[in-house]
Amino acid sequence: MEMEELFRSCLGFQWDEGDSDKNWIHHRVSTFECEQIFFNQPLVAAEDAAHSRHEQRFYVLGQTDSGRLLFVAFTIRDRQMRAISARDMNRKERKVYGHAEKRNS
Repeated sequence: MEMEELFRSCLGFQWDEGDSDKNWIHHRVSTFECEQIFFNQPLVAAEDAAHSRHEQRFYVLGQTDSGRLLFVAFTIRDRQMRAISARDMNRKERKVYGHAEKRNS
């Protein structure tokens, strides 16, 4: 299944309180910001095979409505996107995202 099809098959978001708290405490990323990036363009998405031991995992690079650049790792359970971790993009990720912005403009 293509990434775009996979996203369209999802019905919403599912949040684990521990992961949500961890993302806020360590990175000051709210659940609301995590959700926003899925609705803004460009969105760079890929499978995270290196961390997909027990279930298939993915990551996205995107921006919030206020322009904050985020990396979000997630899985899909019961047609719900479930964020595992979220943080600001690192330098390499910002470079990848910048190339995607240029392609979209």
